[in-house]
Amino acid sequence: MSTSALPETASMLTLPTDQVRSILWRFADRFDLQMLVQSARGVARGTVARLVAAGERNTHDWTPLKDEMMDAFDRAGLTAVFMEPEEGGFIVGPKNLALALSAFELAWVDGGAATASLAGFLALSPIHERGTPEQAQHYMSLAAPPQPGEDRKAWRGAFALTEPIPYVGVDTGMLGGKVRIAEWKGGEEPLLHVDKRGRFITNIATANFVTAAVSSDDPRIKGSCVIILEDGDEGTFDPGTPTRKLVHQLSSTGDPIFNLKVPASRIVGGYTVKDGVIVPNFSHGEVIEAVFRRTRVTVGLMTAAKLLSAIEPVIRYQRSRFRGAEGARPGTVRYEQGIQQREDALHRLVDVWASGEAAASLGFAAARLFDELDPLEKQKTAILRERGIAGGRSEMKALRATEESAIAFLTMKPNDSRRAEYAADPLVQYVLKDAEANVLCPATKLWNTGHGANMMREAVSLMGGYGITEDCPGFLASKWMDAQLEATYEGPEAVQRRQLTVTMTSTVFLAQFRAWITEMRHIASIRPGTGACTLASAMQMWLWTLNHLQKVTDAAGNKLYHGQRQGVTFAMADALCWLLASRCQILDVLELEARGTADASLADTLRGTVQFLGDLCHVQTAKAAGEVGRICAELVFGYKKHPSWNDAGCNQCFSVDELAEFEQTMPGITSIVLDVLKADGSHPDKAGPCASCIGESDFLQMQNKLSRCLSGSRLAKDRAAETVSAVMIPEALDYPQ
Repeated sequence: MSTSALPETASMLTLPTDQVRSILWRFADRFDLQMLVQSARGVARGTVARLVAAGERNTHDWTPLKDEMMDAFDRAGLTAVFMEPEEGGFIVGPKNLALALSAFELAWVDGGAATASLAGFLALSPIHERGTPEQAQHYMSLAAPPQPGEDRKAWRGAFALTEPIPYVGVDTGMLGGKVRIAEWKGGEEPLLHVDKRGRFITNIATANFVTAAVSSDDPRIKGSCVIILEDGDEGTFDPGTPTRKLVHQLSSTGDPIFNLKVPASRIVGGYTVKDGVIVPNFSHGEVIEAVFRRTRVTVGLMTAAKLLSAIEPVIRYQRSRFRGAEGARPGTVRYEQGIQQREDALHRLVDVWASGEAAASLGFAAARLFDELDPLEKQKTAILRERGIAGGRSEMKALRATEESAIAFLTMKPNDSRRAEYAADPLVQYVLKDAEANVLCPATKLWNTGHGANMMREAVSLMGGYGITEDCPGFLASKWMDAQLEATYEGPEAVQRRQLTVTMTSTVFLAQFRAWITEMRHIASIRPGTGACTLASAMQMWLWTLNHLQKVTDAAGNKLYHGQRQGVTFAMADALCWLLASRCQILDVLELEARGTADASLADTLRGTVQFLGDLCHVQTAKAAGEVGRICAELVFGYKKHPSWNDAGCNQCFSVDELAEFEQTMPGITSIVLDVLKADGSHPDKAGPCASCIGESDFLQMQNKLSRCLSGSRLAKDRAAETVSAVMIPEALDYPQ
């Protein structure tokens, strides 16, 4: 390659191994998760890959072969990942990381397979998160794969949300289904009539039950709820016609019709009767919030898997690109290195790789965070109930005092006597984790899928025309298209940005964010070369800009930062996502560096792997800093009116004569003054005098500093490119084409 000579450093010899990944993503000490990864990988690179290679993605219909894939999920234990051991599962405790790892492995080959695996979990989630104990036990048991000796078929479920026909992916408040009382005899349970048409409902072809969101169409039922429908209920349970989608074809998707009578006991979470009115214990919004805040992380990781899965096929293609041509004989640079003799090809692949690592780090960090949050949430609910507090608003009000304690905890010195008390307080820890999760979840979904889709296009482009053929190794073209669906699935990008604009301004989160800036500065001091210092400077700029925008107005006097000013708020949400992904990536590499030394199997390779992954951190951080700098500069200066060559604008300028006079007492002023009016009143050939920076001088200083912080980032990219040009890969992919 044409990259200039670099100082000698350790090089990564092979692609990151499973052991490296398990340390990076913090499941090296979880044997159950390591076995799950192997099981999911076996299905993905066996059954699923064969289906894709056989063209099963080319039909909208549900086929016997696709049905066999679901059976393979059952046999591999993937269907039961979500369940407790007493329900047929095999993992004890929270399962967010387990589900994330399973989906990651499946999406490595095909996103539709991952969706098909997750759809059952999505159907059961409302029951798991908000259902009554009886509902949870009943439906989990039905959905669990049959054990040896059992003669039954596992039930499959689907989740029908809001999408009113004909569109897909609208606001979750726009319900399209209705529920009313069909019959209510004195002393008996009410019988409800549910009328709903779904759109783009995953797993509907095989569903035995559906958890459907509906709103009341009867004054005797209050608000909305999620209700369980079964295919044996009286009335119509029609899976409808298959959706003619172009992506995720290994998952069943259809537009169902439900017109059924069901007992009121099917309302998820139960109900109470007040003054003759059925009041669901949970509205559909409360159920959905509990479900999506976890499952969206998994969707984000599906796109991360696509990016990382593209690395090996692209390397193989680049190196063998010219083989077979007369001018490329064994031993020549063209034969041995192919396109990788060019710096551009290597640098672009480094960008894809760095994005994939950052996306995976962010997603798995979010999944682990929810594993920590789940038990704390249960403790919080129990504590508040003991105090007679229940319900969303009441709980939020009760936790305000705890928020102050949480913020105080973040700023305590290590020797503060209160530190141990706050660290052991479940409410304090819940508030901290909840504030972080409320940001990391939408950030993962937004950045991983949105930026990930763009980077998948880059990966496909690195394969040339081969990339958009069905013969392309790794099914990259299919993955590119699938990534676009993942950006929409479970709430499009605008929904994630909207949520971020609310959660990223919470006082608890911002207190954590300030602590993270300090954390990155410290990391930079002990581990330079990771980009941590650049990231800290970019985080400082983002925080300054947020505070600034919340105080100032635009040229017309209108407030800049508020809910309806999405040109401001959404852009800040986008900028934040870049920062969060880079932070998680750096922390993962430090984890590998710290824990990898204790693993004898990594003794010979750890240094080179850490060096390469650290260089990717530096590359990604520089890109994140660039994005944040651009966005913040546009927002800080973009809403100021540019001066014109009118009287007000000209009055800000020096005349030639004035400047000559000032030069006598202030030598050198001529060299720094930009706008000077000539004796005839003419002015420089531009739009107007340069805009004043009064009030933004701090920003300019930060911008200047951030630019200098980029030192070394391109050297890191060159080192990473050198490694990519030499890293060993297998002779062929380990799944069919």
